Amino acid sequence: MKSIEIKGSVRTDLGKKATRELRKNNGVPCVVYGVQKDENGNPVATHFSVTTDGLRNLVYTPHIYVVDLNIDGKTVNAIMKDIQFHPVKDSILHVDFYQIDEAKPIVMEVPVQLEGLAEGVRAGGKLALQMRKLKVKALYNAIPERLTIDVTALGLGKTIKVGELHYEGLELINAKEAVVCAVKLTRAARGAAATAGK
Repeated sequence: MKSIEIKGSVRTDLGKKATRELRKNNGVPCVVYGVQKDENGNPVATHFSVTTDGLRNLVYTPHIYVVDLNIDGKTVNAIMKDIQFHPVKDSILHVDFYQIDEAKPIVMEVPVQLEGLAEGVRAGGKLALQMRKLKVKALYNAIPERLTIDVTALGLGKTIKVGELHYEGLELINAKEAVVCAVKLTRAARGAAATAGK
């Protein structure tokens, strides 16, 4: 997995007024939940801010990254866990990060990449990718940049479901019955099949 550095500054004033002011000045409030726990057993949270531009390469990309958060000179290895967008303007409102614990598995969405020319496509069907990303659970250094699926043997009208996929060292979290990709019958393929059946 690639890494990306993001620089931030610790926030001390967490009130609504300060948050509004921060957003007005092109800033985004963020939280990183650490490996350490407080007396109630909750992860210790550090509130900080980054510029919208500083998040651009992390948010608007098909790639996944380990994030080197540099908060006032202190670096934390983390993954982006959650992001909130403005419902109208689509600007970034808030980002949650989780510090990586190298000994504990993390859950992350990984892009799917289809490989090969499906049998069903050769027969006139159309290959459709239903799930662009799959949720995996694994140690962070075992998570690949993408999950490759070979569709060469996929026939007309056939599907590949989550339960049929297996990757070394990864646990797939999505529903086993969820369809990842399918070769759909096109009108031309249906016509050809009908002609062949006569």
